Amino acid sequence: MNSLSHYDLPVLLIDDELDILDLTRLALAGEGIKNTHMVDDSRLVLPYLEKENVAAVVLDLMMPHLSGIELLQSVIGDHPDIPVIVMTAIDDVETAVECLKMGAFDYLLKPVDPNRLVSVVAKALKIHHLQREVSSLKDCLLTGRLEHADVFSEIITCSGKMRSIFQYAGVIAKSRQPILITGETGVGKELMASAIHSLSGVSGTFVAVNIAGLDDAMFSDTLFGHKKGAFTGAATPRDGLITRAAGGTLFLDEIGDLNQQSQVKLLRLLQELEYYPLGSDTAKTSDARIIVATNQDIARLLASGKFRKDLYYRLCAYQIHIPPLHERPEDIPLLLDHFVEEAAKALDMAKPAPTPDVVDFLAARKFSGNVRELRAMVHEAVIRQKNGQLTLENFNVVDREEFSLSHLHSCAASGSEDALIGLFGRFPTIDDVEKYLIDKAMQLANGRCSVAASLLGITRQALHKRIKNHPQPFDHQVG
Repeated sequence: MNSLSHYDLPVLLIDDELDILDLTRLALAGEGIKNTHMVDDSRLVLPYLEKENVAAVVLDLMMPHLSGIELLQSVIGDHPDIPVIVMTAIDDVETAVECLKMGAFDYLLKPVDPNRLVSVVAKALKIHHLQREVSSLKDCLLTGRLEHADVFSEIITCSGKMRSIFQYAGVIAKSRQPILITGETGVGKELMASAIHSLSGVSGTFVAVNIAGLDDAMFSDTLFGHKKGAFTGAATPRDGLITRAAGGTLFLDEIGDLNQQSQVKLLRLLQELEYYPLGSDTAKTSDARIIVATNQDIARLLASGKFRKDLYYRLCAYQIHIPPLHERPEDIPLLLDHFVEEAAKALDMAKPAPTPDVVDFLAARKFSGNVRELRAMVHEAVIRQKNGQLTLENFNVVDREEFSLSHLHSCAASGSEDALIGLFGRFPTIDDVEKYLIDKAMQLANGRCSVAASLLGITRQALHKRIKNHPQPFDHQVG
């Protein structure tokens, strides 16, 4: 059975003989290409193409009124994106060459072998589908256009990287091919999958399941269901999640943890669109769109043999990688404000105002749990605050090293000579303080100059210039 990703696109059949039109339609429908339209008067073809969306044309040459050759030239001239397949009884090399030179996609001789017909039409539909996706993606990237931005509203970001991902997701959403989403834990892979489902326009539901830790029997039962009596305790039959996702999207999280036996079953589902409930020897069909995600290194899993290459190639028709939070620090202030408001509403309290050093600290921190970790930190900090201000002291994770820059700011603001002497062991020169600030900012920013410059309140260029003036980092240990 073939994948239905491009088989749903409309095909126009043109022939003055109704019997041939019916036979062609039935041959295509038998292999899943059911969206066909028939025209038996060549004069109606061009007006039809002006009004209707068509992905491929199957055209006879010998017709009254407008000949197939005339139509071929007009269709290719006015609609160059539509592949035209010539199907004729004219067994003449010169005619075939002429048609192909004019731009015909293929030349088939009647009577046409049904398998050959289906293969050529399917190939034409696939090429048209890919060309349309490439054109749409190019348009989005060149113009910066983002359609249906509201669909991504749950993903809080102002990052240019994320906007490009949204644009790509919008282009591939309507395809029925599988999608592989990669990224560290907590970056929002399920939110991305849900947004793609919303954009796809399918009528079915979005069903998500985390398959980490499932053995083969649990995986099969969860996804495919079971018959009555399939195993001890199976007193009644049960449908799996693939049935619930019919006409919609099935999202499989942590796909990198899937064992080898379950990988074979998933591969069959993707290749044949078929599966077997536990205890059944009768295959069922599925039309659910499959989206998978993992936080693991797929290349490493492939190299070690833990993940099947044939399954990977089926899954990665489209691939989206969501960058970790530390690669988009510009999102920190936006996320902080969102999570503070969210926590305050949940606790039924006034929204506290974060102090500037909170933003600096969070922007410099590398979150191993990404957005999910930041959300947990902010919610806990909001619970701890008592005076309407969110300060570093409200964050349980702040240790002495991370707090040192904030402490230095406090010392400078107080103008205390004793504090400066206590920090440096003597009254520091301007040069000492500058070296210290640069060193600490670079440490907190994990060597990222753009973040360090933001902490210091200077431009990246100015920071580079100052680093050149102080090639050796300040080496005094703060007591």
